Amino acid sequence: MTAPTAAAEPIGAYPSYLDCLTDADEYAAIDVALGLLDAGVPAERVLLDLVAPAQAEVGERWARNEWSVAQEHAATHISERVVAAVAVHANPRPAGGRVVVACMDGEWHALPPRLVAEVLRLRGWQVTFLGASVPAAHLVSYLHRHDAHAVALACALPMRLPQAHRMIEACRRSDVPVVVGGRGFGVDGRWARRLGAAWAPDAPSAAELIADERALRRVPPAQLSHLTDDEYAGLVRRRGELIDSALADLRERVPAARAYTAAQLDSTVSDLGHVVDFLAAALYVDDASLFTEFAEWLVGILTSRGVPVAAVDLPLAHYAAALRDFPRAVHALALGRAALAAAAAR
Repeated sequence: MTAPTAAAEPIGAYPSYLDCLTDADEYAAIDVALGLLDAGVPAERVLLDLVAPAQAEVGERWARNEWSVAQEHAATHISERVVAAVAVHANPRPAGGRVVVACMDGEWHALPPRLVAEVLRLRGWQVTFLGASVPAAHLVSYLHRHDAHAVALACALPMRLPQAHRMIEACRRSDVPVVVGGRGFGVDGRWARRLGAAWAPDAPSAAELIADERALRRVPPAQLSHLTDDEYAGLVRRRGELIDSALADLRERVPAARAYTAAQLDSTVSDLGHVVDFLAAALYVDDASLFTEFAEWLVGILTSRGVPVAAVDLPLAHYAAALRDFPRAVHALALGRAALAAAAAR
């Protein structure tokens, strides 16, 4: 293999690759990646220094309302095809044990864990990638059938943390160590530690952790004694009621909401549900910052689409009144509303 030249580096190929995603040109994107491999760039660098940052930019363009969902999906599909082409070109032979890689139940962002799976494969592990939204029972059934050295679980959205904890515990009951990753566990992994799971910030870190089984198993237990106050369970039980009442309140206070199209109504109900789900996750890990970070993110998404901050504050105020007997929830909602006010002031 030849040493890559300065021109044949992922950072240099990045603009061309991003243009390929913009133009939905699958074959050109694959040519860019394979050209780097032929120039001597290691496959792991192509995955992590070209495909991964480009996919992050794709997500940012959707968040800024520069790209539609269709464009984001097309670009993601192309990057998945590029990953497959890189894997075929590298064609590593496994020398280590089996590692199972999967997304949490309800988690559909499968490309980041796919990149982790390919990095592990390049480093000699026999990898089984189960893909998006794997139910805990199905994961456990698979582990019972196949001897696994470790499981790597991905979570992109913090609202999935309660499900993540159930999957982590299910793997442990099968005596298979777990490493977790993804934005859903916090940028510093703090919610992974709260759930008693080993956390890796990126694919190379996950590979190093999986190679050290003692470190993988040596994690403090989950810190969830606060769940005895029943706030989380109570909120989950009232989810449907809260969404319905918040929608009725919105229609009463915002006359324009009464004329929403079916698509607008579906989107609004989805957003109201996300507020409840992120609040529930904040209660589950007892960290109000989870909810405030979500509120700030939601404001950015909605304002880029012309939705005023007040439209987000109204349901938060409604939920705070409806949950007045839930002190931790009320505290998180108050912090979320303060974050909205700060965003509006900017």
